[in-house]
Amino acid sequence: MFKKINKTIYIEGMKCDGCVKRVKNVLSAIPGVKSCTVSLEDKKADLVLTKNIDNSILQEKISALGFSIIS
Repeated sequence: MFKKINKTIYIEGMKCDGCVKRVKNVLSAIPGVKSCTVSLEDKKADLVLTKNIDNSILQEKISALGFSIIS
């Protein structure tokens, strides 16, 4: 049984469903991410993690797509 950690990050710069898909794909590929739901309307990603993932890792992946995490 894994431990379940819920984490929400707010993302600036997404403008379309294509952006949402790119963000979801990149976040879902991070080891330790069990599931990821991205909302264009709410400008956020809700993550379920199996281990703690540092925000710097998430920021790095989001920045590579041209978006930023809102603190």
